[in-house]
Amino acid sequence: MRLTVVGCSGSGPGPESPASSYLVEHEGYRVVLDLGSGAFGALQKVLPPDDVDAVLLSHLHADHCLDVAPFVVWRRYSGLTTRGPVPLYAPVGADRRLRLAYDLSDGPIDDVFEVFGIGPGSWELGPFRVETARTAHPVECYAFRLTAGGRSLVYTGDTGVCPAVVELARGADVLLAEAAHPDVPGLPADLHLTGREAGEHARDAGVGRLLLTHVPSWVDPQAQLADAAAVFPASELVGPLAVYDI
Repeated sequence: MRLTVVGCSGSGPGPESPASSYLVEHEGYRVVLDLGSGAFGALQKVLPPDDVDAVLLSHLHADHCLDVAPFVVWRRYSGLTTRGPVPLYAPVGADRRLRLAYDLSDGPIDDVFEVFGIGPGSWELGPFRVETARTAHPVECYAFRLTAGGRSLVYTGDTGVCPAVVELARGADVLLAEAAHPDVPGLPADLHLTGREAGEHARDAGVGRLLLTHVPSWVDPQAQLADAAAVFPASELVGPLAVYDI
């Protein structure tokens, strides 16, 4: 399994990276986890958009889903599309929200995406087994566990402290975890993790490796990494277009 970081900036695109988007590949099958603001441009550095086999959206905040709209434009008007609709898995109601993001006339996008509503559960997708868990976030949001070839990757999406995410990540090879909040007093609950909390989730789940992502441009990423590594030494900070073999 191979992970490519398409975008990793938290809460919106930053000066160095688009918002959240990750490409996961195994045996020639390509899954995009989230398509946040600015990510579709960076995705084209990694592979032709027509090669995307499926899209998984953790939730419908703009920094995780807004670049579905330029994907629709590319598929409809580039003249380079050779395939039918792409399977897109997202919280129930995503089809309407994504139609509105593309065009206020609220026309269908089923020529581009076959949309499947998700909840806690599991299914097979190409060579992957996909498992989900509801996270602690103000809107409906899911963490994903992708397993293939005896290896597993867990992506938290957005979450505050969440035992269900720890359980989903139990024994995973890699935990790709958001670490958006600096460790300061008065943080709102059920929104985002601090670096320390991401490290605690990795430790408690017994994962092999922690990759920190979704750090906003106004938060010091090295401080987030130091806080995580103090709890879980096998911690790293991802960067745009970084590639990891899992």
